[in-house]
Amino acid sequence: MGKMKRVVSISLGSSRRNHKVEVEFNGVPFSIERIGTDGDMKKMTALISELDGNVDAFGLGGIDLYIGLPGQRYIIRDGKKIVRAAKKTPIVDGSGLKNTLERTTVDYLRRELGWDFAGKKVLLISALDRWGMAESLDRAGCQLLVGDMIFALGLPIPLRSLKAIRRVAKVLAPLAVQLPFSVLYPTGKKQDETNGKNGRYFIGQDIIAGDFNYIYKHMPREMDGQIVITNTVTADDMEQLRNRGVSTLVTTTPVYNGRSFGTNVMEAVLVAYAGGTGELGEKDYNDLLAELNFVPRIEHF
Repeated sequence: MGKMKRVVSISLGSSRRNHKVEVEFNGVPFSIERIGTDGDMKKMTALISELDGNVDAFGLGGIDLYIGLPGQRYIIRDGKKIVRAAKKTPIVDGSGLKNTLERTTVDYLRRELGWDFAGKKVLLISALDRWGMAESLDRAGCQLLVGDMIFALGLPIPLRSLKAIRRVAKVLAPLAVQLPFSVLYPTGKKQDETNGKNGRYFIGQDIIAGDFNYIYKHMPREMDGQIVITNTVTADDMEQLRNRGVSTLVTTTPVYNGRSFGTNVMEAVLVAYAGGTGELGEKDYNDLLAELNFVPRIEHF
């Protein structure tokens, strides 16, 4: 057995969601840890500086480094400040994995499990941080309601096509990346609040897909029979979904010790496993996903 690799996700999110596991990938032992800083960017930067060079890869959690479309990505100002603290250790935010793993999740559900997405009504919380998922749902024949304007910017403007999202991305993404990240996304203790503020957009949808922190904040009390396709959930989150009547939960990342980690964590695992020095290419990620047999986790309630 080789030397244990260490992956640490430093997150802007709530410390309530902290978790640590030891797991093997193809005989390579890993220690994987998630440390939330409750919205404190200075603390994030200090932790990254402190651990830099002593871990194999960092995940940047609770904040994206990029938004936009593949080939037209914009770097988020606050994210850029934080990642500068990593001088020696590679640091990734999950966007490379979102464009590969999350793109293949819908295909896996169709091909391996026979799920029929044609005509299904889907609320995709945000497409600008999950373009792979947006394209695969559209290709599967879903009726999309995309909530970038609603959930990130608080504007009651649902988008209903990839064409509309592309138009919006060209105008909004360059502006949005200059805003404080806390304006765009629930950070710190805000991740512990569920207020159902935009819960009306969930009503009548067959599938709710996208980032779990947005879903958690806005989900209504009644989600009877709905399918949720998301990323990182805790045991408590699963209980909340069960209590609201969700029928099926799909997480795009595998489960370890009862917990699915975020895409930033799993991307950092792949980078460390490959001995990489930074974000890998799309083909590299797809090859590694196949080699390590990453498949979605599916829970029927």
